[in-house]
This record gives sequence, structure tokens and C-alpha cells, in this order.
Amino acid sequence: MNPRPITILSVDDHPMFREGIASVIADEEDMQVVEEATNGAQAVEAYRRLQPDVTLMDIQMPDMNGIDATLAIRKEFPNARIVVLTTYEGDVLAQRAIAAGAAGYLLKSMLRKELLATIRCVHQGRRSIPAAVATGIAEHWHEGALSKREVEVLQLVAGGQSNKRIGMHLVISEETVKVHMKSILAKLNASDRTHAVTLAIERGILDLHSCGVIQ
Repeated sequence: MNPRPITILSVDDHPMFREGIASVIADEEDMQVVEEATNGAQAVEAYRRLQPDVTLMDIQMPDMNGIDATLAIRKEFPNARIVVLTTYEGDVLAQRAIAAGAAGYLLKSMLRKELLATIRCVHQGRRSIPAAVATGIAEHWHEGALSKREVEVLQLVAGGQSNKRIGMHLVISEETVKVHMKSILAKLNASDRTHAVTLAIERGILDLHSCGVIQ
């Protein structure tokens, strides 16, 4: 008699990506996708209902992101085994995911090669973090973190706003915005505003879904 397959909940807001995961797992006798969800709130509801062995959780999703969903699931089910999936090697994202209780961290570019091994590793109760991600965490470990206000400023810069518009929106002076930008550039070791935004997105400091335009 074959052992019960590893049950998997797949969470991602892109149908083609979920189809890709399902196709990779389809031929494996020891694992089975039992449910799919398109956002964090659906993931929490599906986990409550099914309590799968392993959850594959995209980080960047609208409404409720993967890290918040991981926190919610782990708060209710401390033994939940969750692998977060992301496009970026971002050290900040990785730190947040691990702090939220994720047992694994997988880059979407590595899915074909690493997905099955990661699922089996996490199901056995071990952690799985790619070397590139671990290196990124180590490289930036001693850098100063951006303050909440600096993140707010950079979000607005990413939305294409001028210093004057940012100051008006945050109810601070244009000079104060410039001071924050100078600090941001220094902390990120960025050459200019565009470079700072690029680095912040790659490292997971900025959420793409939050880079909006001032109303």
C-alpha cells in the first residue's frame, strides 16, 4: 500500500503560475495539490478547512499578502508548514517571511529545479532557504533599516511623485523630504532616486502593490 501523499495548498494570484505548480507536481505519486487560492484571505480559509501538509504561498498578492497570511495561519495552526514563493531574492522579504514562521523560501525562477525537493524537505520538518537568499540576508545584516517615514517617502517616489508633492501629502516640508531621501540613498547605497526604488523593490522593502499615485 502506498503511503498517503503530501497534501498541498497552492496560493498565487496568477492562474498560469498555479497551473505551472500543478503540472510540476502532477506526476509525483507522493504529493497532491488539494486546493488552490488566489489571495491570502482565501488561503487562510482553505487552510482552516483542509489543514494541508504543505502550503505554497506567494508573497506579492493584492488584498492580503503572503506574509500576513502566513502569520494568520501560523497563529491559529503553529505547526503549519509554509513555503513562501517570490520573484526576488530580497533579504528583507526573506527576513519577514522567516519571522512570520515560514519553513521554506523559494524563488519562482527555481521552481522547476527545486520545488519538489523543497516540499519534501519542509514536509519532513526541516527548513529550506536557498543559498542566494541566505547570502543576501548576511550581506545586509548590519545595514541600517529604513524608518517607517523613509519607507513612506520611497513608496511615493516609486509612484512618480516630486519632493514637493510628497511633502504636501505627508504634511512635511520639502526640505524634510530631501533629508529623508539623503538618508535613504545612504542606507541603500543607491546612486539616485530610481536606483533606490529598484533596490528597495528587489530587497522587498517596497511592495509593488503599494507604489501608488497620490489621490
